[in-house]
Amino acid sequence: MNRRGLDHDGAIARDGSLERVSAVFVPVVDAARARIAGVFGRTRLHSAYVYGSIPRGTAVPGVSDLDLLLALRDEPADRDRADAAAIEAALDHDFPEIDGVGTLLAGTRTLLSDLERHDLGFFVACLCTPLLGTDLAGQLPRYRPTSLLARETNGDLALVLPRWRARVAEAVTDRERRVLSRGVARRLVRTGFTLVMPGWGGWTSDLAEAAEIFGRSYPERAEQMRRAAIVGRSPAADPEVLGMLIDDLGPWLAATYTAVHGEKAPRP
Repeated sequence: MNRRGLDHDGAIARDGSLERVSAVFVPVVDAARARIAGVFGRTRLHSAYVYGSIPRGTAVPGVSDLDLLLALRDEPADRDRADAAAIEAALDHDFPEIDGVGTLLAGTRTLLSDLERHDLGFFVACLCTPLLGTDLAGQLPRYRPTSLLARETNGDLALVLPRWRARVAEAVTDRERRVLSRGVARRLVRTGFTLVMPGWGGWTSDLAEAAEIFGRSYPERAEQMRRAAIVGRSPAADPEVLGMLIDDLGPWLAATYTAVHGEKAPRP
């Protein structure tokens, strides 16, 4: 892999592997694998993946969360969501090395669909590390840093902003605000990066690097994006920070993104 996250012929390389998991997180990943297999079994589960800082080898003990994707043979049902939530709670309770667990659930038909080819499909093939089952990446294309990829991964930011504002209004504790600020900040940094990704010609999942790459093209917003990258790693409960992200940087980024790459194909 070259320094811009591409393989030898210019396709985006997978940015994580189990070999990169640091020793402190190996028991966490092993436990996740065992519990997922035990609860979901082969009848419901096609494959499972870990993504984020743990398989990239950049996780911080006691600070980083565990991110999982379960690819189910059928579309997720209430039972699947309840079982995943129980696994999340058990892992979070048993391992102080992690600060929370997040699990995405999706049916394999959705993950491999034409509609999701450049969004969830890209996510599986390039950002997820196989944990259980047969890797779906073998049925997906090789991806390059194109405007199509930019549009289909983050071209729906305008639709997300009202949901964030509603969550801010509903938040009553500092913990709720910190959780929200981390998710908002990470999404904005990644959207800012994919805005300039085709011109830069590569891929990175590092928030600080992504913010710096963005700032070279949009220096007037560089400081805000650097702040977002910091909040993405060290969440803030400050309402002013959330306001800057959601009511200032977010709307500007959504409008600029649509002008440059267009809107993401609508989902049902």
